[in-house]
Amino acid sequence: MVNIKSEREIESLRASADLVGRTLAEVARVIGPGVTTKTLDALAEEFIRDNGAEPAFKGYGSGSNVFPATLCTSLDDVVVHGIPNDTELRDGELLSVDCGVILDGFYGDSAYTFSIGEVTEEAKALCSITYNALNAAVEQATTGKRIGDIGSAVQSLCESNGYGVVRALVGHGIGQNLHEDPQVPNFGRPGNGRKLKTGLTICIEPMINQGDAEVYTDKDGWTVRTSDGKPSAHYELMVVVQPGKPDVLTSFSPIEEALDILPYNMIADIEHG
Repeated sequence: MVNIKSEREIESLRASADLVGRTLAEVARVIGPGVTTKTLDALAEEFIRDNGAEPAFKGYGSGSNVFPATLCTSLDDVVVHGIPNDTELRDGELLSVDCGVILDGFYGDSAYTFSIGEVTEEAKALCSITYNALNAAVEQATTGKRIGDIGSAVQSLCESNGYGVVRALVGHGIGQNLHEDPQVPNFGRPGNGRKLKTGLTICIEPMINQGDAEVYTDKDGWTVRTSDGKPSAHYELMVVVQPGKPDVLTSFSPIEEALDILPYNMIADIEHG
């Protein structure tokens, strides 16, 4: 069932989204070669709890298969759900960091792909296309549009540039549950799918592979990898559907200020004049 959010609920979600963004900015301040993902995870958990919230991912799942950490740290060919460990990050790697919080009963969820040190031009291009596909998809999240318009925006940009759009994993609604209806695929046809209503709050999250779109899950039950071993990128924003222009609850600005970099969409504007 799709849950349309009230103004009060949207403001609560905005606060949760803000905390996720600030947590990822804390990660951005220390990330780099020689740092372990376990260190990043401990830092994030401490920051979240110091701000009166709880990690949304830690303990998520059922039975014996629950996620053990605060962050999903997905390195190179890991698409999503990578488990933090003691391996040190190395120059030239890509690391997607997905973070979730629960603040006053409402969830926040966002992801950003970090370049560790100096990465290849191919890696930069992968991140750029994924980032800009997310922005293109967010623009479609307005009243009266359809889920297929969002997915088509991602698919058309990425596939036309030769990248694989992951189909096995999708975005989702969010509120007082981490994953709510509707599912938000990164592929689709314009004008198809559920009509978007004012107040619908969703996470749009392109997961884009440098090579083939196929993925598989490791024996740990969580770590999702590209089938061909090529790297993947992942960015995620929380968005409220509104007439004319979407209300974007999460911001990458604190992350990019901490990294002292230009956003990929601004880089593209500069490059194209």
